[in-house]
Amino acid sequence: MTVQLALRKRDTRIAARVIQWWTGSIYSHCELVIDGWCYSSSAMDGGVRRKRIDLDPEKWDVAPLPWADDQRALDYFTATDHHRYGWTGLVLSQLLNLNRSTDKAQFCSQWCAAALGLPSPASYSPATLGAICGFVGSLLAA
Repeated sequence: MTVQLALRKRDTRIAARVIQWWTGSIYSHCELVIDGWCYSSSAMDGGVRRKRIDLDPEKWDVAPLPWADDQRALDYFTATDHHRYGWTGLVLSQLLNLNRSTDKAQFCSQWCAAALGLPSPASYSPATLGAICGFVGSLLAA
C-alpha cells in the first residue's frame, strides 16, 4: 500500500482561515491517505479517526510519500484511534511555539507526523509537514 499526504487548501471556514493566516500558508488541515482511507485527527470529528474523503483537487493537494511505512502508520492509528482532538497541544505548540503535546490528544499535523515517525511531531503545521515530506522525498529521489 502506498501512503500519501493530503493537504486541505484555501478552506473558507473561519477556523481554517485563522490557521492559514497564522501559518502564512494556503493549508489548514492534513490527512494521511492509505488505500483510499484518510487518517488524521480532526476537530470536526472529535479526534483521531479514519474516514473516506473526496479529495477534490480544487480543495486538496495530494502528494505520494514513497518513503513512508504504511504499516507503521496503520499501527499508530490502532494505538491512537481513541485520542481526542488536541486543542491544548495546538495552542501550546503552534500558537505559543512551545512544542508541547497533550496525553491522548492530537491535532492533525501532529498525528500525521507521529504516524510517519518524524521527530517532534507537535512542532509541525500542515504547511511545515508538507514541506518536510517534500524535502525528504527529494533527498531520497536524488
